[in-house]
Amino acid sequence: VQLQASGGGLVQTGGSLRLSCVGTGGVFSSYPMGWFRQAPGNEREFVAVISRLSGTRYYSDSVRGRSTISRDSAKKTMYLQMDNLKPEDSAVYYCAAGRPTSGATASKRGRDYIYWGQGTQVTVSS
Repeated sequence: VQLQASGGGLVQTGGSLRLSCVGTGGVFSSYPMGWFRQAPGNEREFVAVISRLSGTRYYSDSVRGRSTISRDSAKKTMYLQMDNLKPEDSAVYYCAAGRPTSGATASKRGRDYIYWGQGTQVTVSS
């Protein structure tokens, strides 16, 4: 499975961005996926995850209510719509995919994801 993230950029406080992650190889609807981020000097942190058929979605406290994770199996793409962005949202955002599963959940732990995209930079100016 190869993942390609895009959609980052420079935006002002209060602005919006939609990140995309295209997954190739494997069966797209067979694996859970998620977004994680890492700011300079910080550890990688969980942002949002979604189960393989979208039935389960989890958000971090920091983005809940401002972000929506979704996926489109026909387009083999996962999205993260981020609204009302804040300077503390600035980071490199990585998309990730877990092992194929028949389950309906998604882990919030980065170590449970085995495929990672290259990251896309999000910068929010104050």
